[in-house]
Order: sequence, then structure tokens, then C-alpha cells
Amino acid sequence: MANTTFSGPVRSENNVQLISKTASTGVVHDRTQCFGLHDARRYYLYEPFYQRPGLNAINIIDPDADDASALAVTQAANKNFETLGTNYTTALTTFPGTQAGILMTTATADEDQAILLPHLDTNQSAWSKVLWGTENQVEWECSINLAATDNQKVWAGLKLTNDQLPQTDADQAYFYYASDATNGQALSSFTPWYFIQSVNGTDYLTNTGVTVAASTNYHFRISIDSDRKPSIFINGVQYSATTTAATTFDGSTEVTGTTQATIAESYSATNANTQKGPAMKNDVDLIPYIGIENGAAAAEALNVHYTAISRHVFE
Repeated sequence: MANTTFSGPVRSENNVQLISKTASTGVVHDRTQCFGLHDARRYYLYEPFYQRPGLNAINIIDPDADDASALAVTQAANKNFETLGTNYTTALTTFPGTQAGILMTTATADEDQAILLPHLDTNQSAWSKVLWGTENQVEWECSINLAATDNQKVWAGLKLTNDQLPQTDADQAYFYYASDATNGQALSSFTPWYFIQSVNGTDYLTNTGVTVAASTNYHFRISIDSDRKPSIFINGVQYSATTTAATTFDGSTEVTGTTQATIAESYSATNANTQKGPAMKNDVDLIPYIGIENGAAAAEALNVHYTAISRHVFE
């Protein structure tokens, strides 16, 4: 449509999208950030990391302490998010300069981690104290960039705990990448982004078909509808989520993710790539986590540009 001037307000029943189109493939990407126009029936949070997150302890001020440098770190710390992980320190979170947001770099031992999460302290932040229940029509998104793709596990989404292992949480919905099975889950392929969903202990593994690449921006979005079914998006393109249960995650048993082609075989061609996952268990409160874990004795790094979440103001 050509440029159009309207003399009155423009109305849309289901929001407005900013899109782009890949000329070579014709694929349309939804580039809308943070849910587009805000709906008065929903509650929104957006975190672009104006302040650097650090370990939980740096947010605790000792009234008897006389350490100006420590106090300065505390005052400058992000009040909504913190970091944690084996051998992780606050100094390992930096502002990269060349990219937006923050850069988290692990320490250098095998299985060292860098994990970003909302402050879980009592009354510290709405990011954790407002409940993100499966019944609340939660929408979550983030933008990340991997410095490399070897010897690592990366996870981003909604979980009960901060653990990257799929078998830890009985209820979850998150994106996952593993370069190999070391310290993780055996998979039939170690190149794509997977979507992992667990519903009351039953596990589902979707192979999105998106090959993970270094120095590439990935915008993830998970949208849970009124029936508690998740829709998944990568870089503004919707991918189908499998409703076929996978072999139970146990770490050692190889699990094959259901491909987009397999899902499409049993799904309407006119609705390709839009199948939702199975309904989540009712009344489960999930927490947004983003993390990276070493698969060898070498540091790995993850840029997090921003993250956002929303829900209905009342169930």
C-alpha cells in the first residue's frame, strides 16, 4: 500500500505489526518489538538493561560498611535482574559497546554458567513478584546473539528453575541450543534451535529447523493463549510446535525433535508453521531465564539485548 494519510484515528482489532520481507524467499518477518501497541487489558514489562545486572549479593547494602567502591557498585546495579552461575562474578557482565544490552561471559572451567534471571527476593521486582502463570496468557520475548557456537548450551524462555537440563523442570516452555551432549541432553542433531515444552512431566521437543549461527541476532517470542497453548516465533517468523510427546528427557537417551515437515504432514497446509504446542498445566507460575553453559574448559559469551514480558491484568 502506498503512503496514506488519515484524518482520524486508525483502529485495529488485533494490534498493528511492523514487518519486513526477505526478497529472495518472500518470507515475511514480524519486527514488532514488545508486543506492538499496548492493550489496556494487559500488563507489560520491558528491560533494555539501562543498568548492569550483577550477583544478588551486590544489591544488599551493609549499613555498617565503609566501602565507597562497593556502595557505588550496589547503587549502579540493575534492580530488576540479577546474574548467577558456577564461578560467575559481577565483573563478567559488561556493556559490550558494539552491541546493545549486556554481554555475559562465563568463567573458564567446564560447566561454568552465566544465567540472567529476575530478582527473586521478596518485593524486589515485579519481574518475579507479579506471577507469570500459564493461565494468564503470558507473552515473553528476548533478543540475543551468540559469540560462538561450539562447546556450549544456551537456553531462553519460561521455566521453573535456572537449570539448562530439559529433565529438571516438569513444566516449561523455552528455546534451547546444545552444541553436543556433554553435560546435557543427547539429541539426534546439534545444529538447530529447539523448542522444549514440558507439561506436568510429559516432554515435547520441536526442531525449528533454524540453524544456530555465531554473531547472529535471534529474537525469540513465546505467546501462550487463553487455552494455555504456546505459539513460538524466531526473528518474527512463526514455527509450529509439536504436540507429539518425545522420549522422556534423561540426559543419556537420544531424543529426536519433531521437524517442521513432520508436523506439517498431519496439519493443514494452509496453516503451515502455525501449530501451537499442547496446553500447559493450569496455574503454573513460570520465571523467565536466559543462560549459557560451557561444554569445555573455555569461556563462552552471550549478548542479551533486551527482554520483555506481558500478561492479562487479571486471570
